Amino acid sequence: MKGARWPALLSMALASCGTGGDKTTLTIAMVNDGDMARLKSFSKDFEATHPSIRLKWVILPESTLRQRVTTDVAIRGGQYDVFTIGPYEVPVWAKRNWLTPLNDLGREYNADDLIGPIRSALTYNGALYAAPFNGESAITMYRKDLFQKAGITMPATPSWTFLIQAAAKIHRPEQGVYGLCLRGKAGWGENMALIVSMANSFGARLFDKHWQPQFNTPEWRNAVTTYVDALRKYGPSGAAANGFNDNIALFAQGKCGIWFDATVAAPFLSDPKTSTVSSKVGFAPPPDQGLGRHSGWLWTWAFAIPATSRKTAAAKEFIRWAAGPPYINLVAHRLGWLAVPPGTRKSLYTNPDYRRVAPFADISLNAIKSVDTSSPTVKPVPYVGAQYAAIPEFPGIGTEVGQQFSAAVAGQISPDEALAEAQAAAKRQMAAAGYYK
Repeated sequence: MKGARWPALLSMALASCGTGGDKTTLTIAMVNDGDMARLKSFSKDFEATHPSIRLKWVILPESTLRQRVTTDVAIRGGQYDVFTIGPYEVPVWAKRNWLTPLNDLGREYNADDLIGPIRSALTYNGALYAAPFNGESAITMYRKDLFQKAGITMPATPSWTFLIQAAAKIHRPEQGVYGLCLRGKAGWGENMALIVSMANSFGARLFDKHWQPQFNTPEWRNAVTTYVDALRKYGPSGAAANGFNDNIALFAQGKCGIWFDATVAAPFLSDPKTSTVSSKVGFAPPPDQGLGRHSGWLWTWAFAIPATSRKTAAAKEFIRWAAGPPYINLVAHRLGWLAVPPGTRKSLYTNPDYRRVAPFADISLNAIKSVDTSSPTVKPVPYVGAQYAAIPEFPGIGTEVGQQFSAAVAGQISPDEALAEAQAAAKRQMAAAGYYK
């Protein structure tokens, strides 16, 4: 970002909002990840250049955010003017006319710069219904120094078998280093995002073409047994309660030898201001299991406007700023390129300033672009989604099934018992929803 652009951006923003009249307060609900926390810290920058708008934030853990936002939009409660949702919600909610289209964000927003799969995931019937703030697939992160000490070389395309064997060699809990960190916290957006993606690479699928749950198949048994066994042997203590935020903190503190999770974590772990191991982190693509499908997923936290909001113009002004080039340039100028929310714009990955500090850039972009949400596993599926099925019933199923898998990691039940409960729960919910006669 060159300093000379700031006066021009300031003038554009002031011109678009005006400087007089009563203030409009926007209530914004968003997930509590690092990128969002940083956005909140820039509130005064937005309010200074948009003096007619005041921002009121509601920042919540992922599962809580989903519950509250889903309830509010379904009953047309009108609590929020803007909220963060993702590719799962957009087609389901847009079909029900719960969202305001965002095709008119203007040239300054530059929608043509959005990465193809991210833009497609937020589009319904040709209209953009949410503006991506950050985007992600999954990436393998590991400690290069621990690998070197153990005489291990990370392959160009690792498998789950390799990662677990490597975890066994670098697992040193007595020294505060755990071989493998994975999500164990229950939730359809927490452990299920990881487990479903992992299961895809083992050849498992959520439903067959007749919408019959598949948790009773050998593929699911292989995947879940591997996941539970690896976490219980080489994971951190209390792994069953660890979600994304817990694991990024553990890795940044030097306590994880390998972590497989979202690509949005890579900039945080590479930044010496936020990671004690920034110079020791290596990156590799999502693992596969030799079947031609890797464990990547596709997600984006994106700003959307509920149809109930009566402050649409101000909400679009905020989204144009927060999810567009003005905010990216502001963050890069003030905090550096590693602090920029990644995964949404093609221009970021061709920017030489970003590439200079982001050794993970190509792996992250390739992972995002390579996810096939229509064919996530080797067998045909009747649903869309890599780490979920885009049907209204999935959050309920995912949450209940995720609780069973989390209990297995905690040692409360066996993987076989968890899978049996998962199969029964999924079949019960699908039957209640009318999928079977």
